[in-house]
Amino acid sequence: MNSPAGDGGSGELFPRPRTVVAPGAVHVPGWLGPERQRELVAACRAWAAGPVPMRHTRLPRGGVMSVQTVCVGWHWQPYRYSRTAGDVNGERVVDFPGWLAGLGREAVAAAYEGVPGAESYLPEAYAPDTALVNFYEGAAKMGMHQDKDEKSRAPVVSLSIGDRCVFRFGNTENRGRPYTDVELGSGDLFVFGGPARLAYHAVPKVYPGTAGPGTGMRGGRLNLTLRETGLDGLDG
Repeated sequence: MNSPAGDGGSGELFPRPRTVVAPGAVHVPGWLGPERQRELVAACRAWAAGPVPMRHTRLPRGGVMSVQTVCVGWHWQPYRYSRTAGDVNGERVVDFPGWLAGLGREAVAAAYEGVPGAESYLPEAYAPDTALVNFYEGAAKMGMHQDKDEKSRAPVVSLSIGDRCVFRFGNTENRGRPYTDVELGSGDLFVFGGPARLAYHAVPKVYPGTAGPGTGMRGGRLNLTLRETGLDGLDG
């Protein structure tokens, strides 16, 4: 795949600067260029077709998530990882590709380069082994939660493609304030690690029809989150 570049296809007159939202949490607008976005969309479509298809995840208390999710490398179901999707069809999820791990390392380097203090929590060799791909369509949203099912506390890499959204980035103690609302557009990168690794976060709103041309999307928002599980063996 080609190197990330460009403004994410947004056509913005004034590029948005990289922003440190909280210690360990960095927003890099327009990090993915249009070609890279289209390549990721094509990959996500292939993963969504199976062997474990994209689905609405059912929560332990019976609720169903409004976003649709497909997993790569490890299958996530609340609140554990496994190689096979026992809550869907029992099939093994698709392997995590090397090029996606490379993209994750590029993302972490781009987010933390030159950020004061980042050297204290930046892993020497970021090695993501799973991706959760969430598709937001219609009124889909995500409530406040922590990404805490991984044994590893290496950074989470979040990539956005398609419609703009409000990304609510909170504190590590509870789901309430203080939090910061960040607008994520197509091609944006958000990385959170170190002291921000277990921060609560959410997507309370997506703006339909706001994706720029050339992303390869037919509507909606794709979000890819790359993570290190810290797991080994055949099952989680």
